Order: sequence, then structure tokens, then C-alpha cells
Amino acid sequence: MSDTNISATQVKELREATGAGMMDAKKALVEASGDAVRATEILREKGLASAAKRAARSANQGTIGSYVHFNGTVGVLVEVNCETDFVANTPEFQQLAKDLALHIASPAAPRWLTSEEAPHDVLDAERRIWEIQLREEGKPEDKIPMIVEGKQRKFLEEHVLLEQNYVKDDSKTVAQLVDEIAAKVGEKVAVRRSVRYKLGEELD
Repeated sequence: MSDTNISATQVKELREATGAGMMDAKKALVEASGDAVRATEILREKGLASAAKRAARSANQGTIGSYVHFNGTVGVLVEVNCETDFVANTPEFQQLAKDLALHIASPAAPRWLTSEEAPHDVLDAERRIWEIQLREEGKPEDKIPMIVEGKQRKFLEEHVLLEQNYVKDDSKTVAQLVDEIAAKVGEKVAVRRSVRYKLGEELD
């Protein structure tokens, strides 16, 4: 089944039922041809459905991952949280923090951590531009809203850290990578914040 046949309501309901991330839920529904029961099974098989049980837990431990490009022109710090210092010191968790710092330092350079952090004024401005472009291209007026929704989804996938394809394995998103480690260590794992510096950026 094409992902265009999966509704936002289906994705929302599956997310609420399983606690899986948006992209994970959508991919499971596509793989299950829209069957919510089978999609839930797929998520459980991948160890992603248990995220709901971990979501309410407190994650106050963790580590700061860092990366500096070999020529010193790009540097990143990222805070990744978990529930216990024991997990924070495991090789899997430490590697996750390093991998996330590397991803943020890459040309992908995410602008926001989650879709919710994307400013409404930025999204509204992009939507207006897309609408103008589509009308100039002669797209049918009744098709424009659906096309714009698709463009916005693509825009967020390109600029939101958790929705980006993971730079070292583009078969998964960053959110999927985090969920995989959370399932492996059995604790809530969350990316809290990050900062990326590029030499000379935003300087006159």
C-alpha cells in the first residue's frame, strides 16, 4: 500500500495505542496495508511498541555527545537522556550520543529537534510559497491543499532531527535509531537539546 493511502488519523491512533514514533507508525501501517492490528504486531516485533510504557518515565541521567570535524570548522554538542547512570555508561548509549553528534554535524544540519518545535510562522511562509508555485504551475485548485501537505511533510523530514534519515544508515530515521537503543537498553531514551557551530556562520 502506498503511504499516500495512509491517513493522519490512522497514524495518530496507532501512535496513541503503541507509543511508537510518527514515522515508525506510518511505515508499519504501509507494511501492513493499513491493518492496524498487523501494524501493531510489526512494531512489537521491532521492539518499538513498548515506547509508550517508557514515555512517562523520568529521564534525568545521560551524557553529552560531542563531535568536531577534522579540520575544526564544525562542532556539535548534544544532550541525550536516559533513566539511570548505569545505562548512561553502556557502550550502546555512549555510541548513540556520538552518532547523534556526528549526524547533526553532517550536511543534514537539522534546524529543530521535533516537528512541534518548527515555528508556525516559518511553516506558514513555506506553505504560501508552495501554494503560489503550484498555482503558477497550473495545478488544480482542489489538489493544492493535498500537495502542500505532502510538501510540508517532506520539509519537516528534511529539517527536523528526529524525522531525518539517519546519516549512517538512511534506511532508518533518527527517531527509529533512538527507539532501537531504548528497546535494547530497556529505558526511556530522549534527545533533549543540541547546539551546532560552523566556523564563520552568521557572522559578517
